[in-house]
Amino acid sequence: MTAEEIPEAALDRVPLSRERVLQSAVTIADGSGIAALTMRSLARALDVKPMSLYYYVANKGEILDAIIDMVFGEIDMPSTDGHWQSEMRRRASSVRQALQRHPWAIGLLESRSAPGPATLRHHDATLGVLRNAGLSVALTAHAYALLDSYIYGFALQEAALPFNGADTASEVTEPIVELFSAGDYPHLVEIAAEHVLQPGYDFGDEFDIGLNVILEALARWIPKDTGRGSPAA
Repeated sequence: MTAEEIPEAALDRVPLSRERVLQSAVTIADGSGIAALTMRSLARALDVKPMSLYYYVANKGEILDAIIDMVFGEIDMPSTDGHWQSEMRRRASSVRQALQRHPWAIGLLESRSAPGPATLRHHDATLGVLRNAGLSVALTAHAYALLDSYIYGFALQEAALPFNGADTASEVTEPIVELFSAGDYPHLVEIAAEHVLQPGYDFGDEFDIGLNVILEALARWIPKDTGRGSPAA
């Protein structure tokens, strides 16, 4: 068959590759959730037969391993060049942003038994910053678990809220408050009226407050003679 005889659609088609398969998998998960990602849905999105995917990936498990590694690849790597608290803040913010882009990944980041290179580099770098700060091996493990529990938990709660961003909570909160009988829920009414319904309220602002509490507490675990527990400038 000559070039003139090849259908135009075939000429325009992007060649299938592992990178294209994985990127399409992320697109499906971002748009419809991880449950929507199957070998069949992936094949439909790529306009190929399902069997052709197995040349690039062994199964869905391998796809999940790979796309989780892609998410970790988007997260800023903490560095021992900076103050450990600043680096943990930067990392936490980057993790949260990645999970806002890929909410399906919240429950999967630590679930894979075959972590990829980006995942391993990220974990190793984070542990290195905490160890370099002066924490013992055991306290480093505790600190890492505490930080990730907070970050992932906040991301999960944030993704589940029926509002998003500054000045959007009132749309949901005001009708609920109007249903309260007078005096039945005084503390809910108080926090709604004096905090949530105030101009500029954004639930996301709570993230830095909680993170600062954790980092200040972790700083007290660092032996004073190291001089590395004081807050970053």
